[in-house]
Amino acid sequence: MNFTDKKILVIGLARSGLAALTSLHKRGARLTAYDAKSEAELGDCVADLREMRVTVYAGIYPPVSSDFDLLVVSPGVPLEIEPIQTARRMGVEVISELELAYRIKSAQLEILAVTGTNGKTTTTTLLEQILLEAGRHAAAGGNIGVALCSQVEEMQDGYISVEASSFQLETTNTFRPHVAGILNITPDHLDRHKTMEGYMAAKAKVFAQQTKDDFLVLNYEDKLVRQMGAEAASRIICFSTDQQLGEGVFVSGQSIQIKWQDECFDLMPVGEVRLRGKHNLENILCAAAMAWADGVDLQSIANVLRTFGGVRHRLEEVACHNDILYINDSKGTNPDSTIKALGAFDRPIILIAGGRPKGGSYRQVAQEISQRVRELILLGEAREMIKSEVMETGFRNIHEVEDFPAAVYKAHQLARPGDVVLLSPACASWDMFPSYEHRGDLFCQMVHSIINQQP
Repeated sequence: MNFTDKKILVIGLARSGLAALTSLHKRGARLTAYDAKSEAELGDCVADLREMRVTVYAGIYPPVSSDFDLLVVSPGVPLEIEPIQTARRMGVEVISELELAYRIKSAQLEILAVTGTNGKTTTTTLLEQILLEAGRHAAAGGNIGVALCSQVEEMQDGYISVEASSFQLETTNTFRPHVAGILNITPDHLDRHKTMEGYMAAKAKVFAQQTKDDFLVLNYEDKLVRQMGAEAASRIICFSTDQQLGEGVFVSGQSIQIKWQDECFDLMPVGEVRLRGKHNLENILCAAAMAWADGVDLQSIANVLRTFGGVRHRLEEVACHNDILYINDSKGTNPDSTIKALGAFDRPIILIAGGRPKGGSYRQVAQEISQRVRELILLGEAREMIKSEVMETGFRNIHEVEDFPAAVYKAHQLARPGDVVLLSPACASWDMFPSYEHRGDLFCQMVHSIINQQP
């Protein structure tokens, strides 16, 4: 697509918005940018953008007319805001930075995309490592922390393992990964998508443009994911942790196997996989299936599965002191993610939970808490919601605190040798932190500080 002299509005001046502006400026577009923050809050980037001759609106909506050729929206921006709604009424196309990156990428650069409610970052990173192990020029990008526009500017050929969120996917029109994977679908972001149908429709865009020449990897054990395959034109490969499949990637006895076109291959023993937890086994099978679909050899896949220890803020082992294990699962931002984290341990758990709710129910995670948690520490906007559901189960070992440092100190005080202190909030971080990364970093810092003060 030719962007020269195209009039384009970019909304949101965080990482993805700035990457989009840089790419569009390079291609000669006439640019306007908007962010809800003031110029003082945005800092140096405003001056940098004006040097690029970008018209910047900070804290006030820009005027929107049909003169705009395109509107690029950052994933964290609600689609209901006035400039976006006005643009749509006037027939201006609204796309995400993910879609923009796909349009500007080199034809020699292949995209493999991972989506789902939980496990995206682990699977995306794992897939990147497998591609690198196979000797390919590869990187990871998208929702994983590196804007895809930045990645496609740096790479003219090779492979990008892309983490694709529902926020990014819902405003895509041509995005077509050669291999796509859907890990799971559970209630999440209903504050934005309103219904499960809306949420699933956004996720389904990961394969909407695929053809019979592409591959779609699906979790056979997730009924909603399996149903989505009926809409796909691509070739489907399923994975399963629980049963042998006629074709796909699955666990058989104590072995991970790949069965494809009447051939069956032993990938490796399950016991040699480094990541812990059944949910991580799903991530592993998805990454293996995606790599296999893209022609990666079995040895490269197995080598990485034996050594890959996970990603930051997802069941990250922070420390073990006096036989108390401290785990940072700050990326557990919804109830289903926290349920999976609780199931990864067979030790008594001191759970730190709470933050900003995302529209789902806490009933199921409350049941898991009543069965697996010894002491529960609650904070944040969702504190009363979680407390009410947990108390309905008869569980009473609940401690409410006013801030995050108090939560960590309380967990340390309650912990005994043999316990796990688990930060897995089941909530977004935005009531107290800019991101789940900041929340997890503070947890790690505080744990190390407390331990260093101990004998």
